[in-house]
Amino acid sequence: MFQTAQPKGTIAVPPLAVTLPPSLSFEMQEEVAVLRLTRAHKRNALDDATIEGIAARFASLPAEVRAVVIHGEGAHFCAGLDLSAVTENDATAGLFHSRTWHQAFDLIESGRVPVIAVLHGAVIGGGLELAAACHIRIAEPSAYYALPEGQRGLFVGGGGSVRVPRLIGTARMLDMMLTGRTYGAEDGMVAGFAQYLVEAGTGLERAIAMARHVATLAPLSVFAALHALPRIADAEPRTGLLLESLMAAIAAADQDAKDRLRAFLDKRAGKVAPP
Repeated sequence: MFQTAQPKGTIAVPPLAVTLPPSLSFEMQEEVAVLRLTRAHKRNALDDATIEGIAARFASLPAEVRAVVIHGEGAHFCAGLDLSAVTENDATAGLFHSRTWHQAFDLIESGRVPVIAVLHGAVIGGGLELAAACHIRIAEPSAYYALPEGQRGLFVGGGGSVRVPRLIGTARMLDMMLTGRTYGAEDGMVAGFAQYLVEAGTGLERAIAMARHVATLAPLSVFAALHALPRIADAEPRTGLLLESLMAAIAAADQDAKDRLRAFLDKRAGKVAPP
């Protein structure tokens, strides 16, 4: 589904910037970066090297990157944790293993750029936790969602207990863990796993186009959406409203915002149209 040849506009990443494991690839298309899971023979299951590579890449994105797309090579986005990596862990090792996932996914969720996930095939366990750390999720009809940890005597460890209920609610997540319930693409869209459902084979193209649009937004508006909005949503209402006012004042005072508002008033910018 993803062409191996570099498309027009691709910028070579400096080879010494970050050394990625074979399970990941990274390329840039102008201001949009594509991070691809390339462990298709394992349904892109996440091992320690892959998690470390994700953390390293998001900790040092090239300065010109304004948005990132995460995509899985082959038939699946990500089938979750590579269980062979944890079968012999004791409680201490398990605790620190979970924290490495938290650190990697926090760099996605709380980074400086929006991240869009393209979901197809398996989006289960740790793969769902990875998707939940992204800001926008685009699903294809093949996508299906599950949390099989409860059926294997485990518990989520990659931030799922915090992020997944924000998408679908605690009751739905509890049901999935206790009963092994799986959601398909359409009912998953209704439940809240993804914001978009597109035709088969078009998810990556749609995500890159969306990322290119996001890359044109004012940096302070992006910062407010990524960092202020989640905190406002979690805050006590009066605290949230105060933070909203402060962020609104800072954004509106920025010269970028002034230029964009002047363009709109001068009819040099389009109006919002019906979908």
